[in-house]
Amino acid sequence: MEADKKKPEIQYPCNWEYRIIVSDVDKILSAVEKAAGGMDYTVKPSNVSRNNKYFSINVTIEVPNEVTRDIIYASLVKNEDIKFVL
Repeated sequence: MEADKKKPEIQYPCNWEYRIIVSDVDKILSAVEKAAGGMDYTVKPSNVSRNNKYFSINVTIEVPNEVTRDIIYASLVKNEDIKFVL
């Protein structure tokens, strides 16, 4: 069953989508700008929790390689205004 553990092969550059869950949408835009480091990106609203406490947005960034993709992810995860990153 070794084949089941194989990582999918990703062809770079590619558009990578991060789903970000936040409680304050206004604060997320500056966090995304910082994480993207001047790269072009798009932001699309996704879902709102039933009680309007949490919001999810999709951020798509064209990443040149896995290292850049992981750095952006790490920057988003360590931001205190972000609750969760998928």
